[in-house]
Amino acid sequence: MKKSNAIRDALSHFQDFQYVVLGTIDGDSPRVRPVTLIYLDSKFWVMTDTNSEKVKHIRRNPRVEFCMVFTENDADCCLRVSGVSNIVTDKEAKAKIANYCDFFHKHWQSVNDPNYTLLEIHPTDIIFVSPNKTTRMNLNYFRTLS
Repeated sequence: MKKSNAIRDALSHFQDFQYVVLGTIDGDSPRVRPVTLIYLDSKFWVMTDTNSEKVKHIRRNPRVEFCMVFTENDADCCLRVSGVSNIVTDKEAKAKIANYCDFFHKHWQSVNDPNYTLLEIHPTDIIFVSPNKTTRMNLNYFRTLS
């Protein structure tokens, strides 16, 4: 399988919304927590509270990794995605994601709520793990595969 096909196949497992485990770095220690990952327009997004630990960690070190577990052909598999996260300040992007998520208003008053922070995760690597093999894919050209 060509590399671009392998990446497309890996990305095809993502729905608009899914629970993942997100890892950040706190000093020299990893920290993980469940989050709702949003996959929209071939981009990965996480909405969170501005004062959350994950935002504090990302401000100090933007490197992150998330893991999604799923079943394929009756086999347990996972996708591990490494990358860099940034805090989105663009109001149009924040509004687009907020309007896309029916659960937004359960957590925030409006897109101008100072407690609303939007993170975008820019993947650099994907590791696809299945019972039969592990495939590592470098995503230097990720944006060209939309």
